[in-house]
Amino acid sequence: MNFTRAEEDRLDVNITPLIDVVFLLLIFFMVTTTFNQQAELRVDLPEASAEEQALEVIPIEITIDPAGAYFVNGQSLAKNDAKTLLQSLQKIVAGDKDKNVIIRADATTPHQAVVTAMDTVAKAGVSKLSIATSKPK
Repeated sequence: MNFTRAEEDRLDVNITPLIDVVFLLLIFFMVTTTFNQQAELRVDLPEASAEEQALEVIPIEITIDPAGAYFVNGQSLAKNDAKTLLQSLQKIVAGDKDKNVIIRADATTPHQAVVTAMDTVAKAGVSKLSIATSKPK
């Protein structure tokens, strides 16, 4: 007996609607996403009631995070010690003792890290030192 087999239907998955949905989601997230410019280093400043003063020259900014790590003008140091901070400051100051230095320390930063930064600024020969604060809420 000669039995003939029925030809099986080939099953295909149509992924066109899936691709359309993925592209719509991609466009949605691209349009609704916001980018924060100051997301690189978050520091909560201590509060003070004094008014802010305008500076004529661009200051050198030393940022100290809650763990006590130092950043000079937004750049982290190779080693987190006073000697490396001093070398970095001397390189930026380069004999100009009229530069302004602003220390931006987090409110929870260990006190020793702030004192070390202040001492290092004095060793670099800079006499204009400020500590950044925020206004009380």
